[in-house]
Amino acid sequence: MATERQIYLVDDEAAVRRSISFMLRTAGFAIESFESGEAFLRAAPGLPMGCVLLDIRMTGMDGLQVQAAMRERGLALPVIIITGHGDVGLAVRAMKAGAVDFIEKPFEKARLLESLEIACKHHGEAAEVHQMAERARVLLNVLTARERDVLDGLVDGQPNKAIAYALGISPRTVEIHRANLMLKLEAHSLSDALRIAFMARMIGTGAPPSTE
Repeated sequence: MATERQIYLVDDEAAVRRSISFMLRTAGFAIESFESGEAFLRAAPGLPMGCVLLDIRMTGMDGLQVQAAMRERGLALPVIIITGHGDVGLAVRAMKAGAVDFIEKPFEKARLLESLEIACKHHGEAAEVHQMAERARVLLNVLTARERDVLDGLVDGQPNKAIAYALGISPRTVEIHRANLMLKLEAHSLSDALRIAFMARMIGTGAPPSTE
């Protein structure tokens, strides 16, 4: 990085805090770590602007509770949720609550840096954020109507079987549509696909109906 960017790491595992802190410092970030959500919230009002790396499962307040407390207190810092226990429900809840991204431990350095770049853009110029939302809209426009239906189900936190039942198709067909939409969205994980869907909704998809 050309200049230091401030990162706040909130994780109750000391080993995780040490490894992530070292990784980010060598990449040019300034990092301050906290062993609990409560400790971070106590310090947050006096902290400079930055991005929050927030573990989802901690003793005391969990990541979603910390995220809600930040919103209630008007702490407008971009949040990336990190977890070793990721699932669709948590991803949807975190991103509906405003998280920029959702990544699972252990993650590669390149994946984390990519998420931080996205978070910085979210917190940067409005034009950059709009450009990202436009790209997400363009990606969604290549999906068929059925693929969009499946993606809507994933955004609502539904498992494949529930999506299949709602659409009147087989779970296997849902899996095929899910694989196809992931490929078209250039998504490497479910959180990638969810991020694209939520980003597009910032400006409205404006997508015309597609055909299968």
